[in-house]
Amino acid sequence: MLAGVALLLGVASSPALARKSDDATPKKEALYPNATRAEPKLDLTSPKDQKSLNDGLDAVNEGDKAKAEQLLQPIIDGSKSKYAQALALQGMASLHYNDGDIKGAISTLQRSLALGVMPNDTYFQLMYMLAQFQLADEQYQPALDTVAKWRAEGKKETADSYALEGNAYYRLNKYPEAIAAITKAKSLTDKPQPTWDQILMASYSESGQDDKAAQLATSQLNSNPGDPNALNNAVAVLMQAHKYPEAIQMLEKARAAGTLTKDTQYVNLAKLYLIAGQESSDPTPNALKAQQVLEDGIGKGIVKPDAETYVLLGQAAEIGNNIDKAIGYYNKAIPLASDGEAALRAGRLLLSENKYSQAKGLVQQALDKGVKHKGTAYMLLAESERGLKNKPAAIAAMKNAAKDPETAAKARDWLKKTGAE
Repeated sequence: MLAGVALLLGVASSPALARKSDDATPKKEALYPNATRAEPKLDLTSPKDQKSLNDGLDAVNEGDKAKAEQLLQPIIDGSKSKYAQALALQGMASLHYNDGDIKGAISTLQRSLALGVMPNDTYFQLMYMLAQFQLADEQYQPALDTVAKWRAEGKKETADSYALEGNAYYRLNKYPEAIAAITKAKSLTDKPQPTWDQILMASYSESGQDDKAAQLATSQLNSNPGDPNALNNAVAVLMQAHKYPEAIQMLEKARAAGTLTKDTQYVNLAKLYLIAGQESSDPTPNALKAQQVLEDGIGKGIVKPDAETYVLLGQAAEIGNNIDKAIGYYNKAIPLASDGEAALRAGRLLLSENKYSQAKGLVQQALDKGVKHKGTAYMLLAESERGLKNKPAAIAAMKNAAKDPETAAKARDWLKKTGAE
């Protein structure tokens, strides 16, 4: 449900030389006007350092790593200006991030911030960026600690910062805190991110508030009826809340509108019908609808007519008590399947119809191709042989069933009763 955090580390450029306090320079509006941190005095006085820093930061922004490192590392190692060092470290953090080295970016940013010489706007922007990096690096509690410090010292509240908190709390399985944080984030903007609702839905679900999760999922889908992700999220949440009729209704509405375009969506709808059918007194109508959905998907070229699809169709027909049709679907699956499960299903149904010879052939084929429960297959083979009055072959098959721990007790009991043990 939850997408990763996409981050961009921008770098400061064109740092100004420290000026005398009586210089008249236009001031930008402060981003953190209520910050408790006192603005430090800038100590960049060397024109040489300023030029190297400007060129190095420009190289970072242009993606020239070699040039950036050549210009910035000497400033970090030897400049007398802590301000120049801090900005150079910020540039190096950007290089680490661009290389996919988030841990390196984090440690370098921390070094930059620890110098404590940046103006408030730069300082707090980098602190918030550090929290983003920590979240991306799965350092969830450190990310929460950094945001708490950023908010306490910077005296600023933003929707994004609460969303970051909500994400971190969710990853730490602290669902009430995640719900509170995301709710706060949504209250601070009229343009909440879709991922926020995904975190909120997941937190509701994980904390047992399925009704709230379903309500939010439905609301999100109603706001974005053509969004396949919103549909999938809503269906997943409704299924988790065991609201199968509502999930079916959503998918059927999308199918009627022509927006059901994925193989998995048709398969999920068919499975929902089967679940709903099994929970009703008469599963036949829902089982028939499951078949119709899959056949419709195959006809439209959306659902792949592969072994798994035909097995699901066979299960639907079987649940609907249409044995002949179920056998037909399983037979379609057999040549497409990589194992013998479809053949075993068909053989079991043929055995229930007393078609012993056909059942024997398919069960043996299943065993030759490989099945998960060999003991069960050998028991079915034994019953087929018994139906064909071939007692020695039935005993031989049952002895093989007795080797499987799953069927050993039943097989030995059978053998004992027939006097073969």
